[in-house]
Amino acid sequence: MSDEKNRAVAEAILPLVGGAANIRSVAHCMTRLRLGLADRSLADTEALRALPAVLGTVEDDTYQIVLGPAAVAGVTAQLRRLLEPADARAGTDGADRRDGADARKAAGGRAGPGTAPIAEDLAGRGERLRAEARVRNATPVKIALRRIANIFVPLIPALIGCGIVAGLAGALANLGWAPALVTALGPVSSGFMSLIAVFVGYNTAKEFGGTPVLGGAVASVIVYAGVAKVEAFGHHLTPGQGGVVGALGAALLAVHLERWTRRLLPAALDVLVTPTVTVLLGGLAALFGLMFVAGEVSTAIGHAATWLLAHGGLLAGLVLGGLFLPLVMLGLHQALIPIHTTLIQQQGSTVLLPILAMAGAGQVGCAVAVYLRLRHNASLRATIRSALPAGLLGVGEPLVYGVTLPLGRPFVTACVGGAAGGAFVGVAGQLGDAVGSTAIGPSGWALFPLLAGPHGLLAGAAVYGGGLLTGYVAGFLATWFFGFTRETLAEYNAQAAATAAVDGRSAGPPV
Repeated sequence: MSDEKNRAVAEAILPLVGGAANIRSVAHCMTRLRLGLADRSLADTEALRALPAVLGTVEDDTYQIVLGPAAVAGVTAQLRRLLEPADARAGTDGADRRDGADARKAAGGRAGPGTAPIAEDLAGRGERLRAEARVRNATPVKIALRRIANIFVPLIPALIGCGIVAGLAGALANLGWAPALVTALGPVSSGFMSLIAVFVGYNTAKEFGGTPVLGGAVASVIVYAGVAKVEAFGHHLTPGQGGVVGALGAALLAVHLERWTRRLLPAALDVLVTPTVTVLLGGLAALFGLMFVAGEVSTAIGHAATWLLAHGGLLAGLVLGGLFLPLVMLGLHQALIPIHTTLIQQQGSTVLLPILAMAGAGQVGCAVAVYLRLRHNASLRATIRSALPAGLLGVGEPLVYGVTLPLGRPFVTACVGGAAGGAFVGVAGQLGDAVGSTAIGPSGWALFPLLAGPHGLLAGAAVYGGGLLTGYVAGFLATWFFGFTRETLAEYNAQAAATAAVDGRSAGPPV
């Protein structure tokens, strides 16, 4: 998307989230614009979803607008430019904001939020289910998981970039081409991963209310080469031992040390003593405790993933692929982010992500079946047509909240498709053709450039592609035969036909 189009979308979004004065933070991940809003009641969710560029919205710890991988970075950059003079606009109120129709016109959108009552009813049902999920997710454990996710989400762009460079280097090495370039690509692809503990420490302190640079400083102890000279628990430490798990623990400790010191010290001593105590005690604790414990945990994670795929690939794939969509609904999928990162750091790729990505394949197959079964429901078919391309690229929210979850049974049959695709990938791993991803974030077709496997990129792509095809077919067949009862099928088609007839009468004779 061009800068002009990105700016038009940003200008359309800004008034619909309450204007500049309502925005406290702006960030993005692979597919979503993440906004910290002072007052969420000022966000016009219905109008936002009516924008052609918006694939959906998600309300979590931040207000998230799904834009897709092709647009999110550009729109975020343009929105930040619009917010630069925010201080001058801090006194604006609702009267100064453009209404939703003007905003949609600026982005080239339509004037109305929907195309027919059927789709609107399902969207409303999806929103209610989303709201109920938010209430269920407001538990201490799930809030903690979301905060951990907030630590790793900003790192995803670098993980993707480095992962693709690593894949390119591997392909060139296998072909025997450009050995000098392959050598140069090594540090380009691995430099970030060798220092990822520092970034994790920085983001951890920032997320939990400490001084970010102090969190990074304490976590940097873990990757410093000089730790090889330090002996703890009868063994010399290894640089990087404990990885992101150790960095997370060290930075959390640093945050608590910083708060404790600030409470005890007079303000005159704070600037000198607080950073010193935080780095000294946090660094020593990392060396003589956290690195060893976190190293054991990280090693166990790697061994468990390898064993699971080698000995229980079919069952593991079936369970993980089938349950991932419900895990997303419950907010529990965020616990997997540090596990993915640990596996990438240890083994160069995460074997779990390609299996979990099959959940999206099952949903795509399900959506196609719904499209064909509800052949008289023009509004829902229009929703599927607009959401399906995003679903193929791994952006599942529009299909989840706009189609499968509100319909009920199709959500279950989509999970069946995910289970079948996961089983395919799991069996391949059990037979020695494990496929992994060198980064986290992308899914669907967007994951192909990041694949890695013991037999090269082509073999890994064949396994992953076979899993996607299996998920599409299984999701389609399960939905076609079991996604609707005869009564519900007739009901949705009849409602759409009745709506079309009423609209036709209301329009009157042509003039």
